Parts: sequence; structure tokens; C-alpha cells
Amino acid sequence: MAAPLDKTLAYRVPAALAPAIRVGVRVRVPLGRRQATGYLLAVQEGKDDGLKEIAEILDREPLFSQELAAFYLRAADYYLYPPGEAVRTALPAGLSGRGTDVAVLRERIYLPLEQEGQPAGGRQREILDYVRRQGRATLTGIRGQFPSPYAPLARLVALGFVREDEAEKVRDPFLAAPVPADVPVEPSSDQAEALEAIEGALEAGGFAPFLLHGVTGSGKTEVYLRAIARAVALDRTALVLVPEIALTPQLVGRFRARFRDGGPVIAVLHSGLSDGERYDAWRAIARGEVSIVIGARSALFAPLANLGIIVVDEEHEASYKQGEGFRYNARDLALMRAQMSQATIVLGSATPAVTTCHRALEGQMGYLRLTGRVSERSLPAVELVDMRGEALTGALSSSLASALEGNLEKGEQSLLLLNRRGFSPYLLCADCGATFRCPNCEITLTYHQGARQLRCHYCDYHLTPPDLCPSCRGGAILPEGTGTERLEEELRGLFPQARIARMDRDTMGRKGAHGQLVSRMEAGEVDILVGTQMVAKGLDFPGVTLVGVVNADSTLNFPDFRCAERTFSLLTQVAGRAGRGEKAGRVLIQTYSPEHYALACAANHDYGDFFEQEIGFRQELGYPPFGYLANLVLAGNEAGKVQSAADTLALALSEMAGPVEVLGPAPCPLSRLRGKTRVQILLKSPQRPPLRRLLHRLAVMRHKVGAGVLLSIDVDPLDML
Repeated sequence: MAAPLDKTLAYRVPAALAPAIRVGVRVRVPLGRRQATGYLLAVQEGKDDGLKEIAEILDREPLFSQELAAFYLRAADYYLYPPGEAVRTALPAGLSGRGTDVAVLRERIYLPLEQEGQPAGGRQREILDYVRRQGRATLTGIRGQFPSPYAPLARLVALGFVREDEAEKVRDPFLAAPVPADVPVEPSSDQAEALEAIEGALEAGGFAPFLLHGVTGSGKTEVYLRAIARAVALDRTALVLVPEIALTPQLVGRFRARFRDGGPVIAVLHSGLSDGERYDAWRAIARGEVSIVIGARSALFAPLANLGIIVVDEEHEASYKQGEGFRYNARDLALMRAQMSQATIVLGSATPAVTTCHRALEGQMGYLRLTGRVSERSLPAVELVDMRGEALTGALSSSLASALEGNLEKGEQSLLLLNRRGFSPYLLCADCGATFRCPNCEITLTYHQGARQLRCHYCDYHLTPPDLCPSCRGGAILPEGTGTERLEEELRGLFPQARIARMDRDTMGRKGAHGQLVSRMEAGEVDILVGTQMVAKGLDFPGVTLVGVVNADSTLNFPDFRCAERTFSLLTQVAGRAGRGEKAGRVLIQTYSPEHYALACAANHDYGDFFEQEIGFRQELGYPPFGYLANLVLAGNEAGKVQSAADTLALALSEMAGPVEVLGPAPCPLSRLRGKTRVQILLKSPQRPPLRRLLHRLAVMRHKVGAGVLLSIDVDPLDML
């Protein structure tokens, strides 16, 4: 049921609907005094005393299988989320059944008939030749070749040369995109060894998890391509997950190049597509017409049958974790789905999550290493720039500014990472020290100069900055700090001849913007690319020889035990963008903490040393992988009511916690968000079963929260802001 109920409901199937009832269809059912949309998860014989009837079946074809229904239910149970809401999250938008369903588009098609002779008209003969060559020509395709073809087409139909029909028009975002040339490479010894293990698991069948740990530029994608080709040859399907929507165009291009012209059908699923594009792709997958699905987090739920292999690229990325609503981790659920489907799964990364690497070292999954870059290319030289003794040009040290100038003179590309968008983090009145804060959230407003707006990045509240300070009426309101927008402006002032582009959420919001910028980078039309962490993830630009990190310390100071891991991963990943072509790369990292082990290990490309130090801290404090966490967040409009509910709930949990530590309640780091006061209780356990038992008892304790306070449960949280 698409409703916040923590259980499934049973209904009677009326005789009139029985022939069409199947698992995976949506149905209209009575729920209290209203009609609601439900998802059919099982059909059983039995007594139907007192059951209400299903009113209507909303789909001609199932949207998912019985196997996938079981997966949805298990996932909902693990994350303690209403099962109906979990299914609704899994399905593409527009399938709520509330009158907003996506329409199926239809278009006219023309098929050649076995008619002897030729039509008299020259245009008719040209169009007939085109239809015969195509075998099945759409009206859209014909119009693209011949202006105003309607009269000649009508005549061809009347003469019996072609037959007019109607077919579904598929909205494919990559249909018109050019297919790049495939560049096959001979696998290295490391790649061959990894492929032997993965292909052996595919041929043997059964659940087989692997960690593919390869340095940046080591050819992990080539391993994915060859392993998936083997799975398809075995008549199995494949699912490929990437952490960011932005990464899909480049990866889809690689797959379309390898599997072209009669090869397996590829579909793409992610939230950046239109509702219609996702709907068409989903239905094609459900019908069994697709062999390979590529997408971001939500593609995990794709209705692929006979699943052979799942690839989770950049498995360490926190963006695999859903931040609101159904707070699932796509990487962890991919492991669950592979286990339920008896499939092979490959988790790939240059900087595996500490928990994943520990699992591999403990023998819980195969550990495959790619220790060098393809074609024996060297990893880039990394230099930590100690900002405590550096002269600054805006946000740039003299070392980085000089390196950029040298790279421009050589005609080579540079990439700069600054993980903060906007022009500046806040505006400050120099006369009285006042800042501008969001009225809904406990945070300052970020200044965006291009839009001339102060904006909250959490609730999207915005205002035009005033000319005079509201507190003291002073006129000295100045931007403090640097974001990507300001850095771009500074670079244009320093290097007026350079072609500079910016990649962040502000510039990439328009559909297709990311793909266009990637194409410009690949064509060498950009000299300096500035961006947030979007530029650090999986992009392959052979022309980039210099990478600069403007503020490496920003992620080190988060109130999170994973901050060192995130800093190491981000720096290692962005450093890996340099020197992926024929020329060697160089990386400059600006920091005020060059002695920190996360930065030192990143500079040395030394994952092993970082892991050994980090795992020691985790074990000492009982954090994952040596403990299990759940974060309970209580939120409401009235601060006193929220705090009281949190105190009551924490006390009740403590009385039955056993070995589980109940930490808090304490204000969330973002103690006010979107108008709600927020308090959290962290549950920490050395084993998973006691934590699961305590979490399942929350259902009977929800009444202690009271009206006006919302309780959210985040199992295995990745951030606790």
C-alpha cells in the first residue's frame, strides 16, 4: 500500500478481476473511507471472510516480479520503512496511480510489403527505398529524411507497397547520441586474473561477492565490460550502478561502444531523466527486452530477470545512501539482491570503504587487486602545499597559481577542486559583524553572485542581499570565504585568455548540461575546469595533467567519525584525474594540516597505510566495522515538545537496551532544518542482532513520541548532521 503503514494488507480478488490478477501490478483498493493505490506482492488461496475487494487493476503488465517483491519487502524490513512506501520509492515517478500517470506514447510506423514493381513518382520511390532499407520505419524517421512526406506515404499505402501501423514510441535519452569508437585493449596480468575469478563465478553460478580494488586509471571499467559480456553470453542480465547521475553519460558511451550493432540492449535509469524516459525504460526492462541496466542509486530496483552480475562502481561513495525517506544504501542492498538472486557482484573502487575492505580481508568476499595503471602509466606526483607559510592570490597559493600558468603555456588541461559551491559561504557586515541566517535552518545563507541571491542549500530559502545591514544600517557588507563561483571569477582575472568552465550543482542543473561539458573537456575546448566533488568521481579526461585541491581541510572538520576516510577518498580520487593520458600528471593539495595521516597517505597513494591507521581507531572506539549503528532523529515545530519526546524515548530504550549503547538525546549538528527542531539518539551495538531486536521494538514505543513530533530511523547512517 502506498501509505505509511508498517505492514501489508490483504484483500479479496473479485471473480471479474481474477483472470488479470498478477504479482507486480498496481491495484485500486478501499482504505478506510478513501481509495488508495496498492502494489500486489503476493496472491494466495484461503478464506476471505471479512476482506474488502480490490476495486480495480491499474496495469496490463506487471511492473515487477515475485522475486523482486520479496526483495522490496526484505529491504523495507531492514531499514524499518513502510513496505508500500518502499515499493513506491522503487518504482519510477508517475506510477502513484493518483491521476498523474505517465502516458504511453504511440507513433505511426511503415512496413514494406511484398509488392512487385515500383511506384511512378520519384519521391514515392525514394521513400519506399528508405522504408525497405530500414525494414521498419517510423514517421519521425521518415520526416527527418524527407520534408512533407504525407502525400507520398498515403499513395504508397494505397498502392500496397507499404503498410501503415502504430507502435509504442520509446523515449530514449541516448538514442540520438553518437556512439563513440570502441578501443579494445589487451588486459594486463592483474586484469586477466580478476576476470578469471569473476568469470569463473559467473559460470559456476551462485552468490559470489568480490571487491575489485584498483588504483585510479587501472582499468576497472574494462574488467566490468568483459565480465558483463561473459554474463550476457551466458544468457544472464547485468546491472551497473554509479554514484552520480553525472557519471552515466560517459559510462553509457563506453558500454554502447562495446555492445553496438545487434548487441545486448542497454537501458538507463536515474532521476535526471524525464518521467516518460524512466517509465519507458522500466517497462522495457520488465518485459525482458533489456540485458544491461546502467544507472544511479535508484537503478538498484530495476525489474531485471535472470540477474547474473551486479557492478557497484566507486562503491565507497556516500551518495549511494539515500538521505531522506527510505534511507537505504544502494551498495548494501545490491549485496542483498545479489544474494537473493544468486548472482555475482563486483564492488569496485580505488579507495574502498573501510568496512568493505575489512570484509574482504576477513575472507567474506573475494579480494581482487589492480595495482598499476593501464599501459604502465605512472600515478601522478602529489605535493602537499602548507598554507601556513604561503602567500595567497585570492584562494590560490603562489605554488598552485604558478602551476596553472605553466600548464596553460604548455596547452594542457587543469582541474581544480573546491568542495563548496556559490560565490562565498556567507556575507558579513564589517561594521557590526552581523551575518544573514536562514529563518528555517540553523545555518548561514550562501551568497550566489551570478543570481544575486543569498540562498539556503538545505531548504532553498532565498533573498536578495540588502544594500544596508539590517542590524546597524552600515554599508560594508562583504563576501567572506570562497566558493566555486568566486574561484571561477578569480581565475578569469588571473588568466583572461584561458577557457574556464565550472561543474557544480548550480551550473549542471539543466538537462544535458553535464554531458555537454564532458564533451567539451574531451575535445580540449576547456583549459581549466573548476568544480565541487562532482569533478572527483570517475571522470576520465586524458588531457588533464594538473589537479589542484583548493581547500583540503574542509571535510576533515565535520562532526563525523568517517571524516578522515572521506577526506582520503576525495583527495585520492581527484588526484587520480591527473595523468590518465600519455603525459604525466601533477597534483597540488592546499592544506593547513599537512601532517594529518589522511592527507599524507593520499599524497603517497598509500591506501594500505591509511587503512591500518584508520581501522585501529575504529576498533578502539567500537565504530563500524567493529560495531553497528542506528540514528533516531526526532523533529517538530516546538523545541520543548521535541526535547521531551526525545528524553522519554531515550529512557524507554535504555531500560531494554541490553548490550546496545543509547547515546543522547543530543541536538543534531544541524539542530534546526526546514523549520523543524531536531534532536538525535544514537544506538550503538557491538553485534547486529541486539540492535535489530531493539529497533523492532520501536514500533510499540512510537506512542511515546507523541503528536507533533516525527521520528525518523536511519539504519547504518553515513552522516549524522
